[in-house]
Amino acid sequence: MATSGARSSRFGGLGQWWGVLAGALLIAAWINEAAGPVVIVTLSALVLLWSFFLAPVTCGAPVRGRTDGCRNNATGILMGCHIHQHRWQKLKMLIFRRRVREFCSGLFSDGKATLVTLAALGSFLSGLVALIPGVAV
Repeated sequence: MATSGARSSRFGGLGQWWGVLAGALLIAAWINEAAGPVVIVTLSALVLLWSFFLAPVTCGAPVRGRTDGCRNNATGILMGCHIHQHRWQKLKMLIFRRRVREFCSGLFSDGKATLVTLAALGSFLSGLVALIPGVAV
């Protein structure tokens, strides 16, 4: 029997957005004075991992004939779509110096990518401030 490709889960597709909930909990942990640095670092790491490897974004790997790259759905900023070659292309964009600019321009290509990129940057800075208290001056 053929399937439509839609995710059939208990949460109806919202399960892939659990990182946003972790980000909201991270903001609440910063507001609440009772939450210690261990909670903040843990939530920051969760949001960072979600952003890099699990967040639903577009692929953006370079494709012949398209200036905006591959438009397939992908998981995470660092990962490509279902096409195996695109995963390697995204990793090569980070390794080769002349391709880093192209990778960074794709981080803010659309609304979902911007949200995931800002979540990754914020959680990284949050974890850094929680680990090194003197940074937050």
